[in-house]
Amino acid sequence: MKTILFDATLCNGCYGCQMACKDEHCGNDWSPIAAEQPMTGQFWCRVDQVTRGKIPEVKVQYEPVMCGHCDNAACMEASKDGAVYRREDGLIIIDPVKAKGQRAIAEACPAGAVYWNESLDIPQKCTGCAHLLDDGWSVPRCVDVCATGALTYVDEENVPADAVPLPSVAENHPHVFYRGIPKRWVYGVLVDRVANEVIIGTPVRLLDTDGNEVATVKTDAFGEFRFKELDERPYTVAATVEGYEDIVLDADTTAEDVVLGDIFLKAIA
Repeated sequence: MKTILFDATLCNGCYGCQMACKDEHCGNDWSPIAAEQPMTGQFWCRVDQVTRGKIPEVKVQYEPVMCGHCDNAACMEASKDGAVYRREDGLIIIDPVKAKGQRAIAEACPAGAVYWNESLDIPQKCTGCAHLLDDGWSVPRCVDVCATGALTYVDEENVPADAVPLPSVAENHPHVFYRGIPKRWVYGVLVDRVANEVIIGTPVRLLDTDGNEVATVKTDAFGEFRFKELDERPYTVAATVEGYEDIVLDADTTAEDVVLGDIFLKAIA
């Protein structure tokens, strides 16, 4: 089966995929594949802006969310009378006629990728642009329009080993994969408040819960240090600067990235 592969390292957040999907389906009825998508309230290819960290260190990343055409499709299990079916190419289609009134189909999707059309009384979602593929296109509109190559359409056996599905639908075995999503990070700045200076070139260590060193970085010209691509677990940040008390701070990345901000060193009397 063909799979949509998203590479976060190539995405610049232009929202081109989201707009192309709206252009393809708003004002166009592709029955029996799909009825017209409403102008508002639905994004069959939805670009989520994920904001991480806090001032002064804030990072933004973008993740397109669409139907994964899952092997264990919750929408299909919730449907009645064949309202949701799988094509020979693996794409899952919601029949706009048979699905009328079946709100449970929309409510079943753990990724929120199936929408309820109040005016038509039907559930709707990404079709994988099945109507275009049937007309000779080699890729869906979202992939075709992606200017940076962040979205590609590949055979599933060619999906890189480091690509993973969205956690919310992983158990459903979807056919949309993501790679390059940044892991957790820890940020801080070493500052001598009395001298009104940052501390430059000082080694800062990241330790695990057993006290083992995970990584060491040096503060840069702005006194900043960053530990990147970390697992979700508790850590300790430690640093020794001559003439100052040792620094030992908790940095638990289990739930979120850690921004320690300005760390004021205390001079040894």
